[in-house]
Amino acid sequence: QVQLVESGGGLVQAGGSLRLSCAASGRTYSMGWFRQAPGKEREFVAAIHWSGGNKKYADSVKGRFAIAISRDNAKNTVYLQMNSLKPEDTAVYYCAADARLGVGSTPQEYTYWGQGTQVTVSS
Repeated sequence: QVQLVESGGGLVQAGGSLRLSCAASGRTYSMGWFRQAPGKEREFVAAIHWSGGNKKYADSVKGRFAIAISRDNAKNTVYLQMNSLKPEDTAVYYCAADARLGVGSTPQEYTYWGQGTQVTVSS
């Protein structure tokens, strides 16, 4: 069983930056970030393979967000650096992980989920 613990959310002004972290307690092969705003479906933000060699981004965050991963004793920590934040980035951000080798961009492709962390961008 994999447990994911997120941190780093908060309130920031438009144009500011935040960095989210997610530590996985077990071995995972792909990790990603999704977000869900009130009244909207959960949407893909970014994902990365455990090797760091394969990354995917949603079009809405390309050029502003960067995903990275670090490995320590078979435990992975994934980071999401968010720059040039916009009010429309406001949402609960969820970390996700799976043991499959591919890097998915839909919620159905991930088995394990974190509790979510709130990101609020004020205008």
